[in-house]
Amino acid sequence: MDDLETRNGTVEAQRRYYEAKLQYEIDPWDLNQAIQAGESIVVVDTRGPKTYARRHVAGSINIPHREMDAIRTAHLDRNALYVVYCDGIGCNGSTKGALNMVKLGFRVKELIGGFEWWERDGFAVHGTEAGRDGCEVVSCECG
Repeated sequence: MDDLETRNGTVEAQRRYYEAKLQYEIDPWDLNQAIQAGESIVVVDTRGPKTYARRHVAGSINIPHREMDAIRTAHLDRNALYVVYCDGIGCNGSTKGALNMVKLGFRVKELIGGFEWWERDGFAVHGTEAGRDGCEVVSCECG
């Protein structure tokens, strides 16, 4: 294989990789735009209920990843896109939640950066501590 064929093969492999990656992840800006556009999206906070009550993405629902099952999700719209999140890049609760939701037959994307990046980017937050500095150390209850 000459250099051009190798380069073209690498470029094609990279294209496929990045297209696939975009099928599984969404960033806060794109999520906010999709919500504002009225797309059929359900945002799911995979953290525990105490953490959710303090601060969460406005309009999200709380289904801790450890509690996701067919009964808990039976009422959910199977045609919507579900975007799951946890605290941020230091927690894999959203990855566990995404896997659970996919196993249950839902279309899912994971929010890159989780709640931390959503809040940092200035998008709407609700909860008993909304508007407070999010820098305090709080467990996400995912452990």
